[in-house]
Amino acid sequence: MVGAEFRGGGGGWRAMKSFGLHVLLGRWFIAFASLLIMSVSGSTCIFSVYSIDIKSTLGYDQTSLNLVSFFKDLGSNVGVLSGLINEITPPWVVLLSWAIMNLFGYLMIWLSVTGHVAKPKLWQMCLYICIGANSQAFANTGALVTSVMNFPENRGSVIGLLKSFVGISGAILTQLYYAIYVDNSKALILLIAWLPVAVSMVFLRTVWIIRQLDNPKNSNLRFNRIEYVGSACVVILLFLPLVTVLKEESKLWRRKEHPINDPVQVKAVAENPQILEEPVLPPIEAQASERKPDSCFSNIFKPPDRAIDNLGQIGKSLGYPDHSIETFVSLVSIWNYLGRGMSGFASEILLVKYKFPRTLVLSFVLLFSCVGQLLIAFPAPYSIYFASVIIGFCFGAQLPLIFVIISENFGLKYYSTLYNFGAVSSPVGSYILNVIVARRLYDKEALKQLETLGLTRKAGQQLTCTGPHCYRMALIIIILVTLFGFFISIILVLRTRKFYKGDIYKKLREEAKAAASEMASREDDTVPMREREGGASFSPKRTQ
Repeated sequence: MVGAEFRGGGGGWRAMKSFGLHVLLGRWFIAFASLLIMSVSGSTCIFSVYSIDIKSTLGYDQTSLNLVSFFKDLGSNVGVLSGLINEITPPWVVLLSWAIMNLFGYLMIWLSVTGHVAKPKLWQMCLYICIGANSQAFANTGALVTSVMNFPENRGSVIGLLKSFVGISGAILTQLYYAIYVDNSKALILLIAWLPVAVSMVFLRTVWIIRQLDNPKNSNLRFNRIEYVGSACVVILLFLPLVTVLKEESKLWRRKEHPINDPVQVKAVAENPQILEEPVLPPIEAQASERKPDSCFSNIFKPPDRAIDNLGQIGKSLGYPDHSIETFVSLVSIWNYLGRGMSGFASEILLVKYKFPRTLVLSFVLLFSCVGQLLIAFPAPYSIYFASVIIGFCFGAQLPLIFVIISENFGLKYYSTLYNFGAVSSPVGSYILNVIVARRLYDKEALKQLETLGLTRKAGQQLTCTGPHCYRMALIIIILVTLFGFFISIILVLRTRKFYKGDIYKKLREEAKAAASEMASREDDTVPMREREGGASFSPKRTQ
């Protein structure tokens, strides 16, 4: 159909050029560009991979690395500045800021780790990673907020889809790192410094806000049979890793049922850890050498994503081998992605068809996340696998719901700022629950274990705790905090029930019609509007 319009000599080339510009300047290409931007903006998700090099090459102890991690969280969540900039400038300015900040922050970290510059002081490293992580907020504002404004009546689906790509961006960056640099973890820092910049430069001038004035088909989008089949295939592919999980675990289970007499082999295949209340600890020096850069309590709590960041260390403390830890950490990533996507689409369907309030969906997600925390606080063999699925899904589901609820209750006029303001609570919770609560409880349990063994902590010696009791009390505290959030969300449900029973997008359509009338009356003073998508009229929000 399209090809027929391009035939006919010079007229065909003109038609092809016109169609190409139509595609590049259309809101669907903007959505595509936003997906690619979000897919490379998750550098903070893989901090645990390159934090090993930061700690070893710069000689940091665990407390120093915890401080660096805190500033990483602070930078990635405090993005109010990007929202304010987006209110008065076009999106390309925000995306350019993302590229500059990302390049500066992570390039300075790479130069420091590789020794190309003098060893930075701790506050300088905290500043570098805070700037690099804060660039993620600029990417979210420039891409996600723009897409929401281009698809205002499908904001739940848009936010869910884009946030799901942030959820798997860590896996995407990791695979690209293995493909390009093989196994040089220092080069991973260089990759996350230049790759987002390259993507930003490619799509810099194609991401802009298009004001939709009237499109009656917008709220009546339907999937055809081919699209349903394609979506089903994607879901099946996402679940294929579970086949490997079941296959490998069945082998290990059979070995457990028929133990081998060789004690070395038995140790290698042991998969069902003994949950001991008072484990026998190896020498302190051995613990320090085997220990990863973050203990199971270094950053565990920020409901519930602190547990996600450190499930590997939690598994170590419970006695799981490395390949099992890799399995359930992968499960978290997969279900985090599914949670982000499903919460957006599912809540949109429930709201449109059944007037089911999105705030109530958030309440159920918060309540369900407590189950995953309980499975870790009171572990049974293999319970951490189920906890990984629950925590990953719930954390992924929370983010799109929160940001959509903000947009629905406060509108899109100042959404750039409100979107980033809603994320400020995350580093606050991280500091309170991680530094004040979790670390103190963890150190207390570790000191008890040293006393039990008749050992004394040496100056500068890292504390390591083994066993489920190490983090049980802190997990109970986080469960109580989550339950408090659940009850607060129920109050929000009661206060917004009338709002969600009505047509929540009615005001949006009325504003669009008023804007269309105003622009028609001032037609001589405005830029001519382009005809897009089957006759629907669009005009840019800002002159670019």
